[in-house]
Amino acid sequence: MKLLRTFFDKQKPHFEKGGKWEKFYYIFEAHETLLFTPKSTTNATGTQIKDAIDMKRMMMTVLISMIPCLIFGIFNVGYQHFIAQGQEVSFLSLDTLVIGAIKVLPVVVVSYATGLSIEFIFATIRRHPVNEGFLVTGMLIPLVMPPTVPLWQVALATAFAVVIGKEAFGGTGMNILNVALTARAFLYFAYPTDMSGDVWTYVGDTQLVDGYSGATALAIAAEASTAESPVVAALGNSWYSGLFDFGNLIWGQIPGSIGETSVIMSLIGGAILILTGVGSWKIIVSVFGGAYAMGLLFNVIGANTYMLMPAEYHLVIGGLAFGAVFMATDPVTATQTETGKWIYGFLIGVITVIIRVVNPAYPEGIMMAILLMNVFAPLIDYYIVQANKKRRLQRATV
Repeated sequence: MKLLRTFFDKQKPHFEKGGKWEKFYYIFEAHETLLFTPKSTTNATGTQIKDAIDMKRMMMTVLISMIPCLIFGIFNVGYQHFIAQGQEVSFLSLDTLVIGAIKVLPVVVVSYATGLSIEFIFATIRRHPVNEGFLVTGMLIPLVMPPTVPLWQVALATAFAVVIGKEAFGGTGMNILNVALTARAFLYFAYPTDMSGDVWTYVGDTQLVDGYSGATALAIAAEASTAESPVVAALGNSWYSGLFDFGNLIWGQIPGSIGETSVIMSLIGGAILILTGVGSWKIIVSVFGGAYAMGLLFNVIGANTYMLMPAEYHLVIGGLAFGAVFMATDPVTATQTETGKWIYGFLIGVITVIIRVVNPAYPEGIMMAILLMNVFAPLIDYYIVQANKKRRLQRATV
């Protein structure tokens, strides 16, 4: 590490003002600050507050919180591959790890390579530091993709999300929509056949075992409702004895996006974010609360079998847990007021369940719900602030 520090110190004058590579200074700085603590200090006088938390450390904390989902996703991709072939294999075997890594890691590499390249280009043109925001986005994008997604589509979606979803608004901290979900939405509407249907299991060149469909729990629920069959019976009635039984829906050994199938892994990541003060527990809790409340309301209405599905199932199927922990809590696109966080998260949960149950063409709802509430987040904060001002003025004039 000392040799690396010496190397950076020797190269730094070439990138500083007057050096031959001056215009690439911020690219050099991005690599230096990623590896080492910056030596810069403030010149301001007076009382100051010292804190170990900065943008880099915050983003690294979020990145660490996603590691359980990434590791589980790698094993699950390999496991589903062998299940589709009718082969019995341990979930934590070397075979599942190898197959999963072969499919997942290239998606991660393409996401980071594309996004960081664009970030470096914009930093060079605009002469501003490279922000650490894409450290998180670059991991979120692969985790919300199906394991069969073509790598060129990952690159295209990442480029679209970074350029149109973030840089067009001014860069990190200025975007209105969650960047990773923007990439996911782009692919869903641009290449729907590659983002829906039987794309959730990597099969390869081998033949599927008889009776295996590769459908997700949400797709099965929607099909059962269309056929007017009980949804719970279609998924499995017991706690843990089949692919889509309630216990396995929580654990996550099921087809789905790379990193969002396991509720437990998502909640582990959520615990890390809450304990470190990076993520808002109010948003996470209110998303689950909104989904559960809407599920209960549909149980009362009971117009079809999907509405009759127990409300707790909405909390464990699809990507609700992953979206609540890692997407809804995005500090840039979420609400900032404390009361607004409750409203924002609750409405995400409500809209997610409405989209799932009412819209038969789109079985998952968390992505669209979060993107929709990203747009309304500033409006929620505005009315919360106005209400607080009005209440204070009334107290002051009494």
